[in-house]
Amino acid sequence: MKRADVCDTAGSVGLGAWTAFGVLTMMVIGDGKPLYGDEDLSSWSVAHRPAVAEALARGLTATGTGVIPYALAALAGIIAGRTLRRRAVAAALCLICLGAGQAARYGVMTLVARPRPDRTDWATHASGWAFPSGHTTTAALTAGLLVIAVCVRAPRGRTLLALVIGCWGALVGLSRVYLGVHWFTDVLGGWLFAIGWLGLCLCAAVWRLPEWFITGTPDTDQKPTEGHAPQDPGRRGRSRPA
Repeated sequence: MKRADVCDTAGSVGLGAWTAFGVLTMMVIGDGKPLYGDEDLSSWSVAHRPAVAEALARGLTATGTGVIPYALAALAGIIAGRTLRRRAVAAALCLICLGAGQAARYGVMTLVARPRPDRTDWATHASGWAFPSGHTTTAALTAGLLVIAVCVRAPRGRTLLALVIGCWGALVGLSRVYLGVHWFTDVLGGWLFAIGWLGLCLCAAVWRLPEWFITGTPDTDQKPTEGHAPQDPGRRGRSRPA
């Protein structure tokens, strides 16, 4: 796919996600109360928490924070690169995307200042405001970076692998509702924020990175050895005149 096509696709998806996120944010700020369906899903989760399911949900939700997302983001860069140099650059870009996204999400969360569900319904620890969900955003960003990396390398079975990664990212968000620490619209906001941020980062990376990095061709920024001018291919094989 051409550079312009990738930018157009990423920009369109990102813009659509940002628009939906903006609308949802205005609804959350304007009403100040749980939106339609939030309380019903929260009540269902509280009433359906067998010990095994709750333990699994706690284990799953733990993968959406801490060092695990950053390790997976670095892995995405390693997968996407084809040489040591490109893997290092890609891993750094993935880590920057994740870290900056978390910082931006925190800023939005502080401005919106939406309260969480009733603390008596919590089945795990939580801190800060509710919207958008931090675990959800982090897991969705990480999953998106991994899916992009898998698609760039295009291995066999990439569709199934991308589906598994996407399911993990989605389930981390749903576990926050199941454990009672977020409303569903907090999770929805986290998904939309992550998609919008990924679209922005992908568009910027594709637009700014050199062509050889995007297409996977050999590096073209290497200078010829000093004192040795590039040989004219047309002179190869010609015999010197007597």
